[in-house]
Amino acid sequence: MKYDVVLVGGGIMSATLGVLLRRVRPDWSILVLERLDGLGLESSSAWNNAGTGHAGLCEFNYTPLTGAGSIDVSGAVAVGEQFRLSRQLWARLVEEGALGDPAGFIRPVPHYGFAHGAAGVEHLRLRHAALRGHPLFEGMEFTTDRDVMARWLPLMFDGRPEGEPVAVCRTRGGTDVDYGVLTRRLFAALGGDVRTGHEVRALRRDGRSWLLRVRDLHGARDHVVRAPFVFLGAGGGTLPLLQSAGVPETRGYGGFPISGRFLRTADPHLVARHHAKVYSHAEPGAPSLSVPHLDTRVVDGRTYLMFGPFAAFSPRFLKRGRLSDLPRSVNPRNLGTLLGAARHHHDLVRYLVGQLTQTHAGRMRALRRFVPDARARDWELVTAGQRVQVVKRVNGRGSIAGFGTEVVTSSHGGLAALLGASPGASASVAIMLDVLERAFPEHVRDWWPALCDLLASSSGILGPDRG
Repeated sequence: MKYDVVLVGGGIMSATLGVLLRRVRPDWSILVLERLDGLGLESSSAWNNAGTGHAGLCEFNYTPLTGAGSIDVSGAVAVGEQFRLSRQLWARLVEEGALGDPAGFIRPVPHYGFAHGAAGVEHLRLRHAALRGHPLFEGMEFTTDRDVMARWLPLMFDGRPEGEPVAVCRTRGGTDVDYGVLTRRLFAALGGDVRTGHEVRALRRDGRSWLLRVRDLHGARDHVVRAPFVFLGAGGGTLPLLQSAGVPETRGYGGFPISGRFLRTADPHLVARHHAKVYSHAEPGAPSLSVPHLDTRVVDGRTYLMFGPFAAFSPRFLKRGRLSDLPRSVNPRNLGTLLGAARHHHDLVRYLVGQLTQTHAGRMRALRRFVPDARARDWELVTAGQRVQVVKRVNGRGSIAGFGTEVVTSSHGGLAALLGASPGASASVAIMLDVLERAFPEHVRDWWPALCDLLASSSGILGPDRG
């Protein structure tokens, strides 16, 4: 079986790359391989991510403090620009009738930054002052007035006891995105040969092509697929395939799996009092991935509230992966890197141990920081997606390479892969344009006019276009 392009993984990244390639090379044959029996069911599933259209509107971790009275907002601006690019693609495809009614996958939900304690309030004040003049953050409002906060966020501030200083920053132009629905619509627009229930078991270079050994999980049969270009967008399943292929750029890489859990409610009285995504700052000593948030989510037409995340551990590299994923990924080349990362990130290890031993009462105490009168019987604990953080050598020692996304291309040519996690889905278009530039340097100059035309929507069909 021969194809021009094979996309491994049925998530938002493969779907986005496929749509971009279809526009610039409609003559190329494209095969999509997904191990599950449907598309967008792993990290892109609505219940496996926060659904936040990450635009830097409310997330403290994108605006770290850099010294007395100074703040770095470049991360917020960068992610805002990336999300704007994604919205441009989706809007253009909606205009063309390729994605159906956009209300099925994106909805307006205001984004809020919530600060507590004197240091947190000052951080939020600096954040607002530094961002409010930028076109992407137009209309951002800051307040310490309890009456205003109670009007904006009644579930959080009606009857909140006086005490520590609190502040809120509101941006009305935020969104809630169902990336699972969006993924399936993008694949429908892509067309091509899409095969679910097919797992790539091995990958190797053969001359100028790549050979993939593929298992039909329903027929229990193996077959071989050949293609000059392969993209690995299989989430936690990507690293084992890179190891199988012997890609030199990732020879010493390891993977550190982290699972997440959330408290969820569909109680109509609670849902009616909170229409917002509210992000606060991580507790002292906690990693940036632990930033707590209370979110409105709309899934399958029903509205929920979700609070978290609470970290958990599983050796699986995918939510529906195998218990042997982590031990099978360890080899003599990356063992020292993994052990070094464990020593270097002792704060993260301590945080995870604390999370694993946390009781439901402890999780409710965290929730009551946001919802003071929260009752345990109204909330259930659900497990969200599985993420695998990249572990590699940085400055000669093992380190978790941030908590973002990383594009890997092989010096052998014809292979690109995506590793890492948030804010991947929101930045999917920018990341896949990077893949095109790095994987097809001989073509991309000729492709730019068609790509720019595809990303040129200005109809505002998905909300106001700032910047």
